[in-house]
Amino acid sequence: LFTTIDHDGRKQGFANTMLAELNKTVNVPIIASGGAGKIADFIAVFNDGKADAALAASVFHYDTIPIPVLKQVLKEQNIPVRIV
Repeated sequence: LFTTIDHDGRKQGFANTMLAELNKTVNVPIIASGGAGKIADFIAVFNDGKADAALAASVFHYDTIPIPVLKQVLKEQNIPVRIV
């Protein structure tokens, strides 16, 4: 789990540059945390940040991003998701 406190709660995107660098140095799955504010942030964290998973809180708690909509958009971007 990789959390960047300076991004957390700001809703301005994940720390994709740092995540991509971390991905080069470790051989374990990386879960990105902190910074989600819009659907594009999730697309970027997987494509640019190379995260294996991402989490968010307030965008879901306050229904800023409906989870089914996010999953559908990620699927359309060929980012693996579980749709149940």
